[in-house]
Amino acid sequence: MSKGKAHVYGNNVDTDVIIPARYLGASKADELAAHCMEDIDKEFKKRVEQGDVIIAGLNFGCGSSREHAPMAIKASGISCVVASSYSRIFFRNAFNIGLPIFVCAEAGESAETGDEISVDLESGIIINETRNETYRAQAIPPFMMDMIKKGGLMAKIAGEKEDKR
Repeated sequence: MSKGKAHVYGNNVDTDVIIPARYLGASKADELAAHCMEDIDKEFKKRVEQGDVIIAGLNFGCGSSREHAPMAIKASGISCVVASSYSRIFFRNAFNIGLPIFVCAEAGESAETGDEISVDLESGIIINETRNETYRAQAIPPFMMDMIKKGGLMAKIAGEKEDKR
């Protein structure tokens, strides 16, 4: 179970505003986190706390293909993203780096930044505790949840190689 405040955004949040291209030379996740969302929300870095949730509209993560975007979000402390839909590349990159994401348009219809949100990462149940509303997103398949728990694709593969030794 993940619990935190909502950070609500609209449609077409692209990777250039999630992590501006001028910071793509950063090699560490915490360096990316320091600039996460700064071109769309100057207060994000000041407000975000461990466990918080991003809620967005259609086509979240569109634009340039870069793993830096979900890395910056995850390193910022965001526990998961709930959006109406995702760009295909962001969807795959999020799972590759171990960031849980859920598709649930209804969760964003009444949510406002600062609402208390709980997300059961195993079942996909999303509760907006501030508004006393519950939503159900499709659960993440077990093999994908295993990858998330292990920290992403590369960490999962490294762990499996180590197990074989």
